Amino acid sequence: MVRPAVVLAVLLFGLSGVTPVAQPEWHRQTPPLSTPWTDAVSPTNALPEYPRPQLTRDAWQNLNGVWEFEPALTAEPPFGRQLHEKILVPYPVESALSGIMRHETHMWYRRTFDIPEPWRSQRILLHFQAVDYDTTVYVNGHEVTRHAGGYDSFSADITDALTTGPQELVVGVTDTTGDGQPLGKQRAPGAGVFYTPSSGIWQTVWLEPVRPVHITRVDTTSNTTTGEVTLTVQGADGTPFRATASDHGHIVAQAEGTAGHPTTLTVGHPRLWSPDDPFLYDLRVTLSTGDTVGSYFGVRSVAVENHRILLNGKPFFQLGPLDQGFWPDGLYTAPTDAALEFDLQQEKALGFTMVRKHLKVEPDRWYYHADRLGLLVWQDMPAMTENVTPAPQARANFEIELHRVIDQHRSFPSIVTWVPFNEGWGDFDVARVADEIAAWDPTRLVDAESGVNCCRSQPDTGHGDLLDDHTYPGPGTPPLDPVRATVDGEYGGLGLKVRGHEFDPPGSFAYEMEPDSAALTRRYVELQQRLGTEVRRGLSAAVYTQLTDVEKEVNGFLTYDRRVRKLDFAVARRANLAVQSAAR
Repeated sequence: MVRPAVVLAVLLFGLSGVTPVAQPEWHRQTPPLSTPWTDAVSPTNALPEYPRPQLTRDAWQNLNGVWEFEPALTAEPPFGRQLHEKILVPYPVESALSGIMRHETHMWYRRTFDIPEPWRSQRILLHFQAVDYDTTVYVNGHEVTRHAGGYDSFSADITDALTTGPQELVVGVTDTTGDGQPLGKQRAPGAGVFYTPSSGIWQTVWLEPVRPVHITRVDTTSNTTTGEVTLTVQGADGTPFRATASDHGHIVAQAEGTAGHPTTLTVGHPRLWSPDDPFLYDLRVTLSTGDTVGSYFGVRSVAVENHRILLNGKPFFQLGPLDQGFWPDGLYTAPTDAALEFDLQQEKALGFTMVRKHLKVEPDRWYYHADRLGLLVWQDMPAMTENVTPAPQARANFEIELHRVIDQHRSFPSIVTWVPFNEGWGDFDVARVADEIAAWDPTRLVDAESGVNCCRSQPDTGHGDLLDDHTYPGPGTPPLDPVRATVDGEYGGLGLKVRGHEFDPPGSFAYEMEPDSAALTRRYVELQQRLGTEVRRGLSAAVYTQLTDVEKEVNGFLTYDRRVRKLDFAVARRANLAVQSAAR
């Protein structure tokens, strides 16, 4: 029986007794729909960008590209032998861009790489930005780490397992896409509002040389009134450091501190981050050991007061789309970084100030683009199976991964709300989980259960900062909560079929279907006018379903392939701006 694990081995390539076998070339498969970026993807440019914008170093090596691949038929790792297929990492196994385009529950990956000679005097870290789901890592036959989780990053120090010459890397993945793990909207293809799974490696894999004592994370929080930025350097407890904040090269604050302990940087007359002015300060941190990293931060606050959401101390109505983050060619993985940014650019073009990242966690670069462009983010935790009460171990898996996701994303200024549960899908102990999130991260809002009026949701607990209504097509008209902010966490779902741009024409559906683009535009304006009435009544935020079509759902502003704007963007933008004006 195959062990539920991912095996990563770094071994000497060309071991004695290994007989090379004929290897097929990598070929992109034909996706159901191609995007404008599909043909731009090749073995030489598979997401080449630096994957971690909030902790940068100059030296690194990208391991994305063509790897060997095959189903895992036994638990024995295939050390020292070639595998039978080729896959393009980091695209999920089920995606056309991977070159495999089928589901595997157990699978092996393999490739070779070299360690640059100048790195030999340092520690070598191997990073996985995300693998779905169970992972075990071996280096030269030695297990160096195990990991369970599909949405958080993990690393291993592989230095002591390295040898001379080329290194062999073998990765085996187990992903059941089952009840015991967070899986978001991943289901069997054709499952209505659920979509094709994304198994295996689906974000960048990379190497990095570091000093023995080095920084693993830089956490920042800010006070908009005083200009104080609290900085906590993680990973080198007790080591002195110096931090410098700058504005386009001009130093605005400096401080010295000790890693593992909060340190204050004071920025005089801070320029506040907001959707209207998404200003970011550059940050550089240097340990006394010589380790230096680059980062950035925004100065902003979010709170609820008198049942209104405040941004930087003032009422700010948040309006945005539901954003699923699926692609017809790459599934969970956008084909290119430009494609990843494109969706956010369209949201800005529509006049939105917020986006709800629905039941998925994106690569760090998505949040970096949201930070730069100025979009507030409601971040969902990917749900467990919707009709199953989670077993104790499944609950533990969920909370462990939820905590890691929050830790790894706590410094992106764009993220303003955590959403642990949606419509009762695999929810449990809603009040307790909401309170724990608030304790883990008191700088953001908590939406304890999005769609508390819907589906299998538990009765409203009164916990968290938001009372969240789902009504289709809506918008909803929930009674205002006397303490929490009241929001329409989902509404809309107006549909339009565009011939030649449907994932599954016979199965296409929406909450309300329109006959043509003009009718869709008129109907959207009607919904936004109704929303404006709710805003004047006291509604604090609203999330329209949705940015793009996704598989059988055809209720997007854009087709699933991102090639067609389905309604008049200029008219929709004016309607959206009118809604926000109603809040002032």
